[in-house]
Amino acid sequence: MFEIIPFLISLIFVVILFPPFIKRMYSQGFVGKDMNKYDKRSVAELGGVIVFLGFTLGLFSAIFLATYFGLFNIKLDFLLAGYSTIAIIVFVGLIDDIIGWKKGIKQWQHALFPILAALPLMAISIGKTSMSIPFFGLIDFGIFYSLLIIPIAITGASNAYNMLAGLNGLEAGQGIILTLTLTIIAFISSQTTAMILGIVMIGALCGFLLFNWFPAKIFGGDSLTLMVGANLAVMSILGNMQTFGAILFTIFFIEFLIKAKHKMKSECFGIPTKNGLLTANPKGGSITHFILKFKPMKEWHLTMTILFLQGIVCLTVLGIFFLI
Repeated sequence: MFEIIPFLISLIFVVILFPPFIKRMYSQGFVGKDMNKYDKRSVAELGGVIVFLGFTLGLFSAIFLATYFGLFNIKLDFLLAGYSTIAIIVFVGLIDDIIGWKKGIKQWQHALFPILAALPLMAISIGKTSMSIPFFGLIDFGIFYSLLIIPIAITGASNAYNMLAGLNGLEAGQGIILTLTLTIIAFISSQTTAMILGIVMIGALCGFLLFNWFPAKIFGGDSLTLMVGANLAVMSILGNMQTFGAILFTIFFIEFLIKAKHKMKSECFGIPTKNGLLTANPKGGSITHFILKFKPMKEWHLTMTILFLQGIVCLTVLGIFFLI
């Protein structure tokens, strides 16, 4: 019941702050081209900064309610370590948004920098160091869980989430659906620390979606995509939901395989036409092009199609959770 408070704080803060922030981004020249529009219109960037601030305010309001009123039973050391990981990865994403791997940061550095963000979680004793691995059962990794599994999870999740993006409403929509799935599992499993991370992220993303839906007024950038992916990984680790978290990334794994075939040089953008439809790039290189090959469609329709596919994955994960 009281979980609605940090959710609303995160949501309201983002909604209030975005309008002046968008104007500021235009005045300072922080804009990018909307590649899925025929006129390649300019759109404000760096929206991930406001989402992170809303996430932060919501999270610390939850800590306040837990500390002074006992409304939540959270593990403060775990929560702050997880927050530190997310904060570092937002910083990495912000640098990437400003400089960009095409302008200064090499692509391999872009992929490996998120390892730095895993350090706070690696430095604490998480507790459970075992994972259920398909075909192998429950495996206890011991100290290698912190030294190996955690950095792989943070780096893999953040980079994977960053691969399927570039459509109005897609990053926020996917983030809400996937985070909600883990939040439901955390709630039922009484994993309050992970649940709080999910609730405040959903609030911030809902606020962002109001300005990012077609036609987008602002883009989130890598600071947003890396943050959402990292938060999913952190929730999975702190809530002992690693297997469910991994399954949630099924579509991103498929996207990775497609992009790997194209040597990581392909984009998710469609080819816009004068009548407002997107057509597939003949070279392919993304799930988006695979979908558009069957039928050219408007951008919002393509976004909804991908969200529908993500919804199927999420329902599958919830089905597995309730069956085991």
